[in-house]
Amino acid sequence: MNRMNPKVDFYFSKNEKWQKELEQLRKIVLDCGLTEELKWGVPCYTFQNSNIVLIHVFKEYCALLFFKGALLNDANGILIQQTKNTQAARQIRFTNAREIVEMKAILKAYIYEAIEVEKVGLKVNLKTTAELTIPEEFQNKLDKTPALKTAFDALTPGRQRGYILYFSAPKQSKTRESRVEKYTKQILNGKGLDD
Repeated sequence: MNRMNPKVDFYFSKNEKWQKELEQLRKIVLDCGLTEELKWGVPCYTFQNSNIVLIHVFKEYCALLFFKGALLNDANGILIQQTKNTQAARQIRFTNAREIVEMKAILKAYIYEAIEVEKVGLKVNLKTTAELTIPEEFQNKLDKTPALKTAFDALTPGRQRGYILYFSAPKQSKTRESRVEKYTKQILNGKGLDD
């Protein structure tokens, strides 16, 4: 059950910069009895077909990402919320193999806790789209264009959330307005931000 999946091997061999770190992380995660799969082009580890943790790399660090990290105890204060809009996932970041080796017991404890969270069926209470603040520039456009409001309301909650976050991001009103104008037609066509 906890053997390496050959479909994932390429990921570990292609990342020369983080190869030692990735090997350590892979060994630790597999020692916890999870199933290794390839999802989203990265190694993903599952328990009874539920995603528990994945390994991924960035320019400055490599990381373990816990899908329901927000529910973990984090007694060591090492879980990082990637962005303020990330609701469930949390990362533990590494910059060298020595840190990983020294944290082996802690990492295993976090992985086992994540497995328990899944076993008991805990869920992260995600914010609904209705809880997000629609930027003024977009709200004005929705108020002036009933067809746009109808089209936006017909989008899936995830697509609505994507637009709201994207439109809200810029500090300047002019940029927010520009984004709203640019994507109005796409919303009217029933498409999400990345469709």
